[in-house]
Amino acid sequence: MLNLIKKHIIRQQITIIYYFCSMELLFITIILLGLAFAGIAIKIWGKKDGKFAGTCASQSPFLNKDGESCSYCGRTPDEQKDCDSAKV
Repeated sequence: MLNLIKKHIIRQQITIIYYFCSMELLFITIILLGLAFAGIAIKIWGKKDGKFAGTCASQSPFLNKDGESCSYCGRTPDEQKDCDSAKV
């Protein structure tokens, strides 16, 4: 009978340890996600008017190897402008 009680207590302790380890992992995950969102927010806040420069795919030599113009604004990679408005 005493041996059965010891086994039950050990199982409860293992369950409690497992619970706290999984909670610790959850907290670490939430903290890392929060830091990622804060980093993005700081980057947007630090930029002028909250805009990212060079968002056209035509400005990236890795995405536009043929030198085609941007499908949104019509600019070529040589012009190096933002896609704020369509080219007139």
